This record gives sequence, structure tokens and C-alpha cells, in this order.
Amino acid sequence: MNNQTEFYTKTMANVYAEQGYFAKAVEIYRHLLKQDPVSRDLNDLLSEVERKLNEKQKKDRESLEKLFRKWIYLQLSYNMLQKLKKLATNLKLDT
Repeated sequence: MNNQTEFYTKTMANVYAEQGYFAKAVEIYRHLLKQDPVSRDLNDLLSEVERKLNEKQKKDRESLEKLFRKWIYLQLSYNMLQKLKKLATNLKLDT
């Protein structure tokens, strides 16, 4: 057993989960389940935290997708503006 995992407890996993660190809580619950694989309590807690982790990851992906869409829109708008400025400059030179 390494130094980090020897301090893994159900309480520590619960604290991580309450703070939103679901991946760390899952890691701890899985470690604890290796020690006590038939624990219904640990299995239930792990399932709940995994569900919350999946929900968070889904929301994160959706937020990231929105940000990328906005960034692409802004990039295209900027490129179009640069083309229009160049066109306007060229038209002024021709007159």
C-alpha cells in the first residue's frame, strides 16, 4: 500500500464529492471497494458519485461546445471585417 492510498477513507471520498471533485471521490471509492468488494454502502456511494461525475462532464462538454461555437463565429466575423476593410481601402485608392 502506498502512502497516498493508506489514508483513503469513506469520509475523505465524501468530502471530495461534496466539493465537486468527483473523479477523486470515485478513485477513493474504487480503492475502498478493492478492500471490501461486497460493501453495498460503498457500491451505492460509488454509483452516485459516478452519476454526478457523468453529469458534470456532460455539462462541461456542452459549455465547451458553446464557447467554441462563439469563438468560431467571432473568428469568422473578424476575418470578414478584415476583408471589408481591405476592400474599402482598395476602393478609396481607385477613386
